[in-house]
Amino acid sequence: MGAGVMKGGGGGRHRRRGRRGRSSMMSEINVTPFVDVMLVLLVIFMVASPLQVVGVPLDLPKTAAQAVPTEQEEPLTISVQADGAISIQNEPIAEGELIAKLMAISAERTSDKLFLRADGTIPYERVVQVMGALNSAGFANIVLVTDAGGPRFGGQGGN
Repeated sequence: MGAGVMKGGGGGRHRRRGRRGRSSMMSEINVTPFVDVMLVLLVIFMVASPLQVVGVPLDLPKTAAQAVPTEQEEPLTISVQADGAISIQNEPIAEGELIAKLMAISAERTSDKLFLRADGTIPYERVVQVMGALNSAGFANIVLVTDAGGPRFGGQGGN
């Protein structure tokens, strides 16, 4: 069992000498770090965007309704909480001041759409009272907000 000894320069590392062997400046942009950063930002925004909904905690009723298309400006949202308190966006408001405040807000907005969020545990009568007050103040484009994925009407499948 002998180990052979190589003589000469054959089979070893070859070094190139001269201009071609030197490391030169790379003229291409390395986009891998840029793509990595963009993917991380995308994940952060995908996780954070559902958290940016109106912050009044409600137990919304479950329905099989389709989602409303998004708009360019932040939707105007009225929330009716389980205790009957009313909020515009995150700001609690007295029921007597609701219409005047909404009319002032709507004068500054381009969209006439109003989102009504009501806790699923409050009586339907309270929701209808708020809707009636909104309608009498001139707000006819009212969208009822629910949680998707609930049972279909009558237990039927399909659309």
